[in-house]
Amino acid sequence: MTMNGPRWRTSTRSTDSGGNCIEVADNLPGVVLVRDSKDRSGPTLSFAPAAWRGFIADAAQDTGRRAG
Repeated sequence: MTMNGPRWRTSTRSTDSGGNCIEVADNLPGVVLVRDSKDRSGPTLSFAPAAWRGFIADAAQDTGRRAG
């Protein structure tokens, strides 16, 4: 079995102006990887998929509270 490497993506809300942004790779089985888009060779955080989904759900809910 051949394992493909991580396929990194940035948020659709990201801009090219060099702001604070992360990249996420969620194509690997059993792990979600996160890195700083400005330091692609730097450290990478890894999360269980359920933990990452929980973080995203909480962040979206928190953003909704601030927007309203």
